[in-house]
Amino acid sequence: MAGFWRPGADAPSTSAPSTLLTLDVDADADATGTLIQFEKNPKASLSARRRALPIAAHADELMYCVEKHQTTVIVGHTGCGKTTQIPQYLRDGGWCGGGATVAVTQPRRVAAQTVAQRVAEEVGCVIGDTVGYAIRFEDVCTPGKTEIKFCTDGALLRELAEDPLLTKYSVVIVDEAHERTLATDVLLGLLKKVQRARRDLRLIVSSATIQAESFAAFFDASGEDDDGDGPSRKPIIMSVEGRAHGVLIHYLDEPTGDYVLSAVETALEVHRNEGPGDILIFLTGEGEIDDAVNLLEEEAREMKRDPRRSHDALDLVVCPLYAGLNPAAQLEAFRPPRRGARKVVVATNVAETSVTIEGVVYVIDSCFAKQKAFDPERGMESLFVAPASKASTNQRAGRAGRVRPGKCFRLCTEIDYRSLADVTAPEIVRSDLASTVLQIKAMGIDNIMNFEWVSPPPAANMIKALELLYALRALDDDAKLTSPLGVHLAEIPLEPQLGKMLLVSGEMGCVREALTVAAYMQVQSLWVTHRGQKKRLDEMRDRFAVEEGDAVMMLNIHDAYCDARNQAKFASNNMLNHRALLRAGDVRSQLKKHLARLGVVTNSSCGDDTVPIRRAIAAGFFANAATLAPYGGGPDGSVFHSLRAMSARARARELRIHPSSALFRSRPQCVAYCSAVRTDREYMRDVTVVEADWLRELAPHFYRAVSANPTTQ
Repeated sequence: MAGFWRPGADAPSTSAPSTLLTLDVDADADATGTLIQFEKNPKASLSARRRALPIAAHADELMYCVEKHQTTVIVGHTGCGKTTQIPQYLRDGGWCGGGATVAVTQPRRVAAQTVAQRVAEEVGCVIGDTVGYAIRFEDVCTPGKTEIKFCTDGALLRELAEDPLLTKYSVVIVDEAHERTLATDVLLGLLKKVQRARRDLRLIVSSATIQAESFAAFFDASGEDDDGDGPSRKPIIMSVEGRAHGVLIHYLDEPTGDYVLSAVETALEVHRNEGPGDILIFLTGEGEIDDAVNLLEEEAREMKRDPRRSHDALDLVVCPLYAGLNPAAQLEAFRPPRRGARKVVVATNVAETSVTIEGVVYVIDSCFAKQKAFDPERGMESLFVAPASKASTNQRAGRAGRVRPGKCFRLCTEIDYRSLADVTAPEIVRSDLASTVLQIKAMGIDNIMNFEWVSPPPAANMIKALELLYALRALDDDAKLTSPLGVHLAEIPLEPQLGKMLLVSGEMGCVREALTVAAYMQVQSLWVTHRGQKKRLDEMRDRFAVEEGDAVMMLNIHDAYCDARNQAKFASNNMLNHRALLRAGDVRSQLKKHLARLGVVTNSSCGDDTVPIRRAIAAGFFANAATLAPYGGGPDGSVFHSLRAMSARARARELRIHPSSALFRSRPQCVAYCSAVRTDREYMRDVTVVEADWLRELAPHFYRAVSANPTTQ
C-alpha cells in the first residue's frame, strides 16, 4: 500500500502541510427513513435537548433577520438543529397566525417525512395536525390546521402551479439548498419571482458555507424599487456553529493505480494498528463494493486462523451498503458489532449525507463517485465514475467525527485533492429538462430563456426538452402549452412521456394496465440483491419474464403479488422488494385519482391482450424506439439502432438491451424503451416490444414510412 502523508510531517511534494480539520455532517434527516439527530445527552428531557442545540442561542438574532430582511441565508453547520428548530421558532414568533403556514422544503422525500415526524414529536401533536408533510403522491396535512408543513421541492413546485403567489405561506424555508437538485434550482428561481409580487413573503435559504454568498447575490433585489417600506430586499447571511469532533486527514504520498485494492489494504492496516472504532469505506458502486467485501472477508478469515493472533485482537465484520441491497443486509451495516469485533462498512455515497452509521471513527475515501450526465444529442443519461468534489469529500470525512475524534484516509495525494472541484455540478446543467420546462410553462412562464436561474442550464438541453414536448404535442407551434393535452400532462406528476402513455391508455381501453406500469416505473429497485445469488435472481426474473418485454413482466408481477395470500413472503421467495411493491401500490392509487380528476375512465382493462398496453407505451415513448441491427447480436446481447429523429449521426448509434431486462439476449425486431443509460456501452432500460407500423400510425409527424423499416424524417 502506498504510504500516507500525515499532517505535521513533510508533504511528499508540497510545502503546505495539512492541519486538523473539524468537520461534521448534517444531522437533521436522512433519505432512507431514519431520523438523524445528534443527542449529547439522550437521557435529558426533550425541552432540555432543544435548549442545548447550538441554534437555540441564536433564536432572537434569527427572528430579527427574518423580520427585517425578505431573504435570510442560513449557514447552518452540522448538528446545529436548523431543520427542526427554525420552523418552531417561526411558529412561536407568530408567523403562523391568521391561518398562515410555514413551508420547509427538503430535496429528498423521506427526509421530509422523518423531519416532520420529529418536529411533530417536539411540538406534541400527531403528524398531519399542527405539523404535516407533503410529498409526491402523499399529502399528510390538515387544511386550515397545519401550521408547519414539510415537503419536497417538487411538491411545492406543484403548489406553485395552482397558487402562483403561495398565498397561504408566510415563510418558505429551502433546506439543504447547497445540494442543488433540479427541483431546488427551479424553486429558487420561482420564489425570486414571487418575492417581487409579495413583499411580505419571507424566504430562508439553508446553505453550505461555500455557496452562501452566491445565494445571497442571486436574491439581492435591493436596487429594484426598494422604497424603504417593509423588509429590506438585500439578503442577510447568518452563520450558526455546529457540534463536531476533530477529524485528522491523511493523504497518499503517491497516486494509487487501484483505489479498491488500496481501500482494502488501508482498512486492514487501520485494523491492525489503530485503536477501537468502526471503519467506513466509500466506493462508487455495487461491483466495487462486492470486490472489496470479498477481499476483506477473505483476509478476516486468514487473520482468525493466524496462530500468532493475540486473544484480545478484534475480529473483522464486513458489511456492504448500497441502494440495491436487500433491506435485511442494509440493516446489518447499522447494527453495532458484537463484542470483540470491529465493523467495516463498504458503501456508496448513500452513506455520505443520507444516513448516519454510529460508531464510525475511521473513514477511507476513494475520492470518486458515480455521476449522471444527460447527453442531449443522444437523448440519454451517461453514468460514469468521476472525481468527487471537495464538498463531498468533506462530508465523507465528517462521518469520522460523529462520536469522538477520528481519522480520514483519502486515497489520493494532497496535490490531487487540491485540484478537485469545490462542489459537484448542479443537477440542472446535467439533466433532462422536459419535465421542468413543462412545469414552468404550466405556471404561465412562456419565455423560458429569460427565466432567472441560479445556474443557467445548457442551451442544448433546453432545446432538446422543447423538441420532445413539441413532438408529444404538449407545445404548439408558438411553444405555448396546448389544451387540453399539454395542460393535462403538466398536471400529472410524471415524466411527460409516461403521462402521455396514461392519457392515451384511456382511448385504448387499458387504463388499469397503464396505471400499473407507470407506478412500477416509479420505484427505484423492484428486485433485491443478495450477494452471491445472481444466478438465482436471474431465475426469479425469468419466472415472470415474457417475450413482450418489461412492461408486461411488471403486470405479471403485480397480478401474482396481488393474488398472494402472504404478500411479504411472496416477495421474499421471489427476491422482490416488498417495500417497493407497497410503494408502487400507493403510487398507483394516487395516479388513478389524478386520471379520474382529468375525466379519464379508470376501470378499463385489456385483460390478457397485451397489444393495447404496448400501443399505449409506443404512443408515449415513440421518440425512444430502436430496431434490430441487420447483423443481429452476440453473446453480450443483441445490437439495436436508435430511430430517434434528431440527426443522422444519432440514428446510426448502437444500443443494447440492459442485462436486467426481460428481453436481454432476445431479438425482437422493434422496441420502445423508457430510458437509456450509458456506462461502458449504451443500454436501453424498461424495454417493450412494439411494431414499427404502430410508430408510423401513432406519431406520423415523427416518422415516415420508407421500405420495411421506419426511418426518421
